[in-house]
Amino acid sequence: MILAGTELGAGQPVALLHGLFGTAGNFGTVQRRLAERHRVIALDLRNHGTSPHAPFMSYPAMAEDVLETLRARGALPCALVGHSMGGKVAMAAALEAPGAVTRVLVADIAPAAYPPAFRAYIEAMAAIPLNPGLTRVEADRALSASIAEPAIRAFLLQNLRFGAEPGWRINLQGIAAGLPTIEGWPVLDEEPYRGNALFVSGARSDYVRPEHRPAIRQLFPSAVFATLKNAGHWLHADNPEGFVSLVDAFLG
Repeated sequence: MILAGTELGAGQPVALLHGLFGTAGNFGTVQRRLAERHRVIALDLRNHGTSPHAPFMSYPAMAEDVLETLRARGALPCALVGHSMGGKVAMAAALEAPGAVTRVLVADIAPAAYPPAFRAYIEAMAAIPLNPGLTRVEADRALSASIAEPAIRAFLLQNLRFGAEPGWRINLQGIAAGLPTIEGWPVLDEEPYRGNALFVSGARSDYVRPEHRPAIRQLFPSAVFATLKNAGHWLHADNPEGFVSLVDAFLG
């Protein structure tokens, strides 16, 4: 599957992979800053943004989407930077095709299964009445009954078209069907990825815990770890300057 994406800059290629319910645009500031020194390709993963929809989601399939798209753009080998779900995609791609991945940065996620946390979001999004003329205020009000945090509602609503013919840009049905897979981590038969790997955690996040480190080091024996201050799970949004500095230093 060829994914949609935006490209800026010149130099060694680096691909940015967003998390669940995100888009390439979530990396706007990061992409512009990194493009001062690199060729930066931000991709919409399958069922997200303007990329094609598919009835299923798996990390091997999404990794192959990324590799196929970068190959079509003449951007392999490439460094991969992935956040959350995108971090798992980046890990799967590096393990599947180590010769195509120069280095990998994984932002606030581990190669592990996580408890269900997003199914209520899907239900709340699907329950919004998509009446003609729907406004952002009306959609936000509908979500607020289930989702208290305004920032999360705003993040989810970036995926909704408003106006005369409102509708979801993302494939809600496909994502809902894929949630158990997205929350998990596949059993892979690949050899460990021995290239440079950096695992960055938000200081206010508990997504990557000490007990995850053995599994990380088994798959990525050269892994190093960093913590980004003043940041939670969405660390590239919470502290973009700090995140760019870490990524830029890692890319060299």
